[in-house]
Amino acid sequence: MKRRVFIQQAVPLALPGYVGMSSAWAQGPGLARVPQQGEDFLALEKPVPSEVPAGKLELLEFFWYNCPHCNAFEPTFDAWSKRAPKDVVVKRVPVAFRSDFAPQQRLFYALEAMGLLEKMHIKVFYAIHTERKRLDQPEAITDWVVQQGVDKAKFVEQFNSFAVQSKANRATQLTNGFKVEGVPALGIAGRYYTDGSLAKSMERALAVAEYLLGEARKGR
Repeated sequence: MKRRVFIQQAVPLALPGYVGMSSAWAQGPGLARVPQQGEDFLALEKPVPSEVPAGKLELLEFFWYNCPHCNAFEPTFDAWSKRAPKDVVVKRVPVAFRSDFAPQQRLFYALEAMGLLEKMHIKVFYAIHTERKRLDQPEAITDWVVQQGVDKAKFVEQFNSFAVQSKANRATQLTNGFKVEGVPALGIAGRYYTDGSLAKSMERALAVAEYLLGEARKGR
């Protein structure tokens, strides 16, 4: 979904140029040609510092819980993240293209702080896109989290904490640093950006990301 759509409208619309998750490229899970700068991915003019140990590479997935394309991509990305190369640190980054996205940013980082992200992340997508729940306000978010068996006081403490807000601020810095124009999208090694519009599908975007990780290893 395009950033300008988020800014101009409150109701999510389809991403122009997005190729759905069911679209398979004839070459399968590889690449038929070498990805091209400006066509399949963008190289950042100003690299974004990565917060990973020496010898590691960072792969960021930018997403929004309310985005239907992010919901569709989540199983594919989750499976890929579990088999990612050992030198790759995979991180999800919740975007806030508008101020009303901020509660879901804090939801993500509060769950992370409580060690509940692995269990709850997919449940948030399911609640929004399958159960049709409105989880865009702090009160609704808190009520839903409590329904999942989470201690209310502990969640609210984390949700409103300085640490969680700092992580949300960092997520916005990363979104701007990679010049994210739509979600889902991928930031690679602090140097490259791709998404479904550039790569023509998010499955192919992952293959492009794997190629770019290889390029980053060469220059490490």
